[in-house]
Amino acid sequence: MFPQDIPTPEPETPCRPRQPYRFSTLCATVENPSQKDQFGSSSVPIYQTATFKGVGGQYDYTRSGNPTRSHLEHHLAKISSAAHAFTVSSGMAALDTILRMLKPGDEVIAGDDLYGGTNRILDYLKTHGGVTVHHVDTTRPDTLLPYINPEKTAMVLLESPTNPLLKIVDLARIAADIKERAPNAVIVVDNTMMSPYLQRPLEHGADIVYDSATKYLSGHHDLMAGVITCNRDDLAKQMGFIINAAGNALTPFDCFLLLRGSKTLAIRMDRQQATSMLVAQMLDRLGFKVHYPGLAEHPNRDVHERIADGYGAVLSFTTGDKALSERIVGATRLWGISVSFGCVNSLISMPCVMSHASIDPATRAARGLPEDLIRLCVGIEDPADLLDDLERALLEAGAITLTAGGDLHQRYVRTIPSEGTAISRAVQKLAFNESAGYTAECNEDREWFVSAPGKVILFGEHAVVHGVTAVAASVDLRCYGVTTPRHDGKVSVHFIDIDSFREEWGVDDLPWDAVTPVRVGDFHPDTLDHKLVDAITTRALSPEVLAKPSARQACIAFLYMYMIMAHGGNRPSFNFSARATLPVGAGLGSSASFSACAATALLLLYSRIQLPAQPAPTTDGHVHVSHGGRRAIPPALAEEVNRWAFVSEKILHGNPSGVDNSVAVFGGALSYTRPGFGRKAGMIPIQGFKSLKFLLTDSRVPRNTKQLVAGVAALKEQDPEFVNGLLSAIQHISDEAQRALADPQLSRQTLLSALSALIDENHGHLVKLGVSHPSLEAIRSKTASPPYALSTKLTGAGGGGCAVTLVPDDLSEFSLLELMAALSRDSFVPYLTSVGGSGLGILSPYNQPQLLATPPETPREGEASAGAVELLRDTFAGKATADLSAWADSLGRWLFV
Repeated sequence: MFPQDIPTPEPETPCRPRQPYRFSTLCATVENPSQKDQFGSSSVPIYQTATFKGVGGQYDYTRSGNPTRSHLEHHLAKISSAAHAFTVSSGMAALDTILRMLKPGDEVIAGDDLYGGTNRILDYLKTHGGVTVHHVDTTRPDTLLPYINPEKTAMVLLESPTNPLLKIVDLARIAADIKERAPNAVIVVDNTMMSPYLQRPLEHGADIVYDSATKYLSGHHDLMAGVITCNRDDLAKQMGFIINAAGNALTPFDCFLLLRGSKTLAIRMDRQQATSMLVAQMLDRLGFKVHYPGLAEHPNRDVHERIADGYGAVLSFTTGDKALSERIVGATRLWGISVSFGCVNSLISMPCVMSHASIDPATRAARGLPEDLIRLCVGIEDPADLLDDLERALLEAGAITLTAGGDLHQRYVRTIPSEGTAISRAVQKLAFNESAGYTAECNEDREWFVSAPGKVILFGEHAVVHGVTAVAASVDLRCYGVTTPRHDGKVSVHFIDIDSFREEWGVDDLPWDAVTPVRVGDFHPDTLDHKLVDAITTRALSPEVLAKPSARQACIAFLYMYMIMAHGGNRPSFNFSARATLPVGAGLGSSASFSACAATALLLLYSRIQLPAQPAPTTDGHVHVSHGGRRAIPPALAEEVNRWAFVSEKILHGNPSGVDNSVAVFGGALSYTRPGFGRKAGMIPIQGFKSLKFLLTDSRVPRNTKQLVAGVAALKEQDPEFVNGLLSAIQHISDEAQRALADPQLSRQTLLSALSALIDENHGHLVKLGVSHPSLEAIRSKTASPPYALSTKLTGAGGGGCAVTLVPDDLSEFSLLELMAALSRDSFVPYLTSVGGSGLGILSPYNQPQLLATPPETPREGEASAGAVELLRDTFAGKATADLSAWADSLGRWLFV
């Protein structure tokens, strides 16, 4: 028992001993048995005096000691599990007192996410005091080990949670590591963010703990104070000497104020951290990246819960744009714009321009401190008022949009930042309108029906690998996907075109420990999370699935997106069925259209995208022009789907160009040039592309794309002049085709004639590159024979796969059917399709007769049992491929990119 402890009263009877007083009681009870007030004052008096009369008394000069300060320090030691406590004029004065124990040549290990004032004084010591300071990521204990020197490491300076990114540091483990390797090093913890109520680092191996008592301990921002606590007598003796010598001890009046404020610490913190959780959950629900240990996905949350008794009342979040953050901060009313925290009043600030402005921008960037970061310090106001004020500020700043839902209640949705606008990454997320405002739960409880087109490369295949521009366009043959709720804790897939493959997983059985989630509004990194890919492959897939390459890769892509998109504890239980009207593995982008469908379905289920509002109907004062759903999906939504579809393509193909998924999402036609060949790289939409009719003929000959690409590369190495000449010729073809397709003045007949000639020319060059196949030449010969006289070329990698034939407008239907029958007799599979149509499609949830597929409920007594809901999935799986598109179109209005 420390001398500062309040003696527990003796038991009233031997059978019922009293329990030790709890923290709240200790806070409110200021008792110092060794210093009883002579008049029995219930409140510690203010001994507002500089000197004391007499010789040899306990007090002589207030710089060295004062009864009010003694009461305060006794009280603070008691609630901090400490043997010694000192109070000084500020939190920085407390740190200065501690750092004065260092000498030239000493080394300090400190965190890389510290309070700005702490960085400032450490920089001063490095420059003027001969002290070496190592800044490391203390959230990973192993990063400290290389810097521990048994002879030179004199101090380790830690914060947990850190300010302002709320990073969690394992104080206990680091303390143990340091003591083992450098026993003489002093472990110092800044506990300001938590206060003794929520965290007592001395209990976890710290030697010294200090707080800026200006914050939570005082709670009213009406004084400046710092507190130092420790258990070691030698350290207490050194620091006591420094405080007396420097004269920075706390004044009697400030001691009185701090003692009064500390009595309500527990009750204030309870209210503040309860409201903080509500604020963090609201911001997280809106899709902002929130830093708060109370959120389930906060890094090292398990460590924090082991060493602390609560989550605190400080949180921070990013918006994606500094100017937007500034507008949010300026728009608040209840949230005062100020540095510091811990007050009964709520505060808002931008650390990089306020509390951490003394850290130069380059250092802030190196330490991962975002310039757009907003810090919220929650007070004791009514939670509803604080949430309302923050919502209004977000709305006024343009960070969120107010919409009406299907339940006629208004709700907020975040605007998604996007590059290329005046506000960096600020493209608004559109939300459901009043007829169908679906929440995440509603999204999970209904079936979603999505589709995406395949693609055909019209010009430039193979040559694109060597820097030649390729021209690609969408085809009317599509992949379709349906999500159906299960509500049984499982997620499943049904890939109908892969031998009707089925598989299911228990949601909680998936390797969630390997997931680093991508928060709503953030972009997936450029590289895949191979840790998650490996975990899915080795821990989620059965040997039977691993033995089926196509199904295996599709499962990995699906589960990868399902797991990495999860946020806010939402893990939907559903089935995803997919099938296509285009041939799989024939070079028509079937995997990309699958990727677009899977990505869209998951984005909808996780409410990471919201569909736009229905247009206003025709009235006396307004005319609504119907576009049949075309361009109903806004670009911002399509871009989000495309990014995730590209992630899926990386899993399926390793290093995709991005052409296939872009065509699957955006539709139409585009040109693509691979980077690194001296031409302007990237994808460019071909504006004004006119829809064309093509015959796609599947040769039913499997392709070996890698072998074909390698063969062209070998030929180029063997005869570069010959191959480069062919590549140059193909580039001219692609350039000419782009001009013709985008020219609005070119007549339809002239366009078709030009394209026909370019198709023949392009195919001839591909034959010389050695990538054709007898089956493709047979298709080409059949379509070129009288009476058809049509132009045909291979598409994709060649060596099998598909051939593409331009169908002119004046070819009779009889002749076309006759040609298709002839090709079928030769064991080929022809598909008549249009090229250049719409991209991604979503069956509109508005005004649909389909009921939500909710879990069955037991009818109340006297009520008839409702009939079973007819699910799309049941019909979807059984429809003949030839009837699938017509059936999908009959279900209602589709929304397209």
